[in-house]
Order: sequence, then C-alpha cells, then structure tokens
Amino acid sequence: MLELEIYRAHARYNRWMNEKLLAACALLSDEERRRDLGAPFGSIHGLWNHILLADRGWLSRFAGEPFPFQSLDEEICADFAPLRQERAQTDDAIDQFVAGLTPERLEAPLTFVSLSIPRRRSLPLYVAVSHLFNHQTHHRGQITALLEQLGGDCGVTDLAALPELEILID
Repeated sequence: MLELEIYRAHARYNRWMNEKLLAACALLSDEERRRDLGAPFGSIHGLWNHILLADRGWLSRFAGEPFPFQSLDEEICADFAPLRQERAQTDDAIDQFVAGLTPERLEAPLTFVSLSIPRRRSLPLYVAVSHLFNHQTHHRGQITALLEQLGGDCGVTDLAALPELEILID
C-alpha cells in the first residue's frame, strides 16, 4: 500500500539526514554547537536534544508505554558523542516501528496527553506518524540554518535527493 511505502521513505530520509547533519555538526567545536544563537531550544545542541526527546516521546506513545519527561527542552545527552549514538538507536527504533505498520493500524486512534497541549487527545495514528517526520524536518531545517551561520554545510537536504528513491532510466 502506498502510504506504507511513503512512511518507509520518510524513515530512510530521516536516518540519511540525521547522519549527514550530525556529521556536519561534528566538525563544529562543542562551544559552537552549544552557543545560544537565539533559536528555539537555544543552540544546535539544544535542538538535537529536543528532536531526540520528542521522537522518543512519540515512539513511547505509539508503543503504549510511558516516557516520563516534564519539559520539551530536557537534555537527554550532555555530550555530543553519546547524543549521536542515541540518535542512531532512536532511528533504528523508528525503522522498526515503521516496518510494523499496517493500513489498519494507521487508521486506528492514538490517545495521549501532550506537554504542549496538556489534555487528553486522540488522533488517527497516521496523523501522529506524519507529525513525527514533519517535526524532525522542521527542526533539522533550523539546525541547518544555524550550521550555515557558523560556516558549516551539510549539502543537499531534499527528500528527492535520497539516493535509493531515484529510479534509474538508462
């Protein structure tokens, strides 16, 4: 079914972009990654932590398991190397989650309480999964802008540039 393949493509893109962008961020000093540049969550490091926290929060909701956190800016990893490792492990978990999706599951409701809207809510799972990927892309765009302000570059960020999506004609 097409929507399942779309989510698989988003998961592959997510991993690809995380790896590319984290590699580019690794070329910065720790001071540069932590510099408050007036962005949401302050810095590149703060944004990476937020994305990781949010992804784990959504994965726990998808699994029906608690993920206790009190704030959207909690720091999961104080150092960059462990953050990269935790990001890779979370991308593995996203891949496993997406591999288990079915059309029926995507249509089923997901009920949860959000930190940003603190009341019980229910959404079709496909909306929440789409939000997971959209949220990552949004904040990676912010990281990309901050990286470029600091003189870095992660290259092309377009979904259409994901190598395995291209259909070879010749």
